[in-house]
Amino acid sequence: MAKKKKLVRREWTKENIKELKAHSKARTPVAKIAKETKRTPGALRQKALNLGIGLGHQR
Repeated sequence: MAKKKKLVRREWTKENIKELKAHSKARTPVAKIAKETKRTPGALRQKALNLGIGLGHQR
């Protein structure tokens, strides 16, 4: 059997949210934000959706 990775949930701080909004304005790719913040692209997109901001590249 494959070893299952332990799920780690981290709270969103005010600083994290401010950073996410700045990336949204700068249209930074989601993959790059994910590496910087050590969060999954899905988590970033979900938080952006809850905040009502766009994330990454929009057409």
